Amino acid sequence: MPQDTQLIFADRVGHFYGSRFGFPLMAGRLLGYLLVCDSPQQSIDQLSAALRASRSAITDAATLLASLRMVQRVRRAGERADLVSLTPVSQQLQRFFDSTVHEEQAVLYRMGLPLVADSRPARRVPLQEAIVLAEFLAERLPMIMAEWGGQRDELYAGTNHAAPNDERSDTRPG
Repeated sequence: MPQDTQLIFADRVGHFYGSRFGFPLMAGRLLGYLLVCDSPQQSIDQLSAALRASRSAITDAATLLASLRMVQRVRRAGERADLVSLTPVSQQLQRFFDSTVHEEQAVLYRMGLPLVADSRPARRVPLQEAIVLAEFLAERLPMIMAEWGGQRDELYAGTNHAAPNDERSDTRPG
């Protein structure tokens, strides 16, 4: 059974992700719990017992988080139950900090410019701002990710472990 402090932390993460990102409380709680629990991979039944929640609530939360690539569900050969674990942060960042998304957004938004060309400036500015922001992010995100890569390398430099899902890593899922 988890420690009360782990459940309190999971609740705080749940409320944070709920208020900031509109996550259902259980999805945030699941994420928080996976950050601090003893076993990095747990079944739906184990998570249900630990978080004192129904299997369906945990399944729904895991499904949502998996769709966002924040957790992964794997099933080992010969087993009937999925194991849920956190997706390495680097994989999460690849999704949320993908500059090509913003490049595509800028192209898409530019297609809307002719639709507001004859409109008053107050009508055009939101679309123009969206284009400028998308172009800015497309340009800057690769630099930010490169800088993060250096900091991540420093984090793992003093350990006996390579960064998860790093080509040098000797750890494999499941």
